[in-house]
Amino acid sequence: MTALIDEIKTLIIETLNLEDVTVADIDTDAPLFGEGLGLDSIDALELGVALHKRYGLAMSPDKDETRQHFASVRHVADYVAANRGS
Repeated sequence: MTALIDEIKTLIIETLNLEDVTVADIDTDAPLFGEGLGLDSIDALELGVALHKRYGLAMSPDKDETRQHFASVRHVADYVAANRGS
């Protein structure tokens, strides 16, 4: 799972063009939105598209469940591991 977590962190950095941010800078369990990494709704859309392209995931932006999957890198990794290519 560590490799997948690092892969997702790299995807976040590359997709959102987070300059001066490294994989080590992103706390696996910190919130992605608000006080954590500080992402916003546009970042969520861009990240959702990137996850779809890379892993074949389809997420609805309107579902509360989807918000839970984006709670932290660990939540994203758990979701990817369980649903890749489905």
